[in-house]
Amino acid sequence: MGTHNLVVDAPDPEATRATGERLARILRPGDVVALYGELGAGKTCFIQGLARGMGVRSEVTSPTFIFVNEYQGRLPIYHVDLYRTEDLQEIVDLGIEEYLYGDGITVVEWAEKIEHLLPAGTIRVTISGLGDEPRKIRLEGVPEGWDGQGGVIEADL
Repeated sequence: MGTHNLVVDAPDPEATRATGERLARILRPGDVVALYGELGAGKTCFIQGLARGMGVRSEVTSPTFIFVNEYQGRLPIYHVDLYRTEDLQEIVDLGIEEYLYGDGITVVEWAEKIEHLLPAGTIRVTISGLGDEPRKIRLEGVPEGWDGQGGVIEADL
């Protein structure tokens, strides 16, 4: 099965959520989604949409102070936030590898902190833009099945 790189324009937070929701439709057990972007870029909005697309009915918030939030949808979602972690050993001690190689969907904010621990096949999502600016969402390694809406396929891999 091939993968694609996509770029999506998201003029507002709901468009960012909608992009996450579209990605959720094609996620499978064990998938890892790595999120990159500055503080305030919209990573949590993206995850809110992803969770909505997975059928999560509870409120989705950033787990900044507790490391991971777990949500139940059509598959378990593990929302990991590494913003406040100090070093790689702390992250390993928190059990990150159990999530990265589990049967649910693991979504990691500030994934650059564990780049070399990410499994092959990780879907990488980079969100650029701040404040009231429209966002550009670059998705790398997207599995086949993207619905073709709201994204331009940049390259087939």
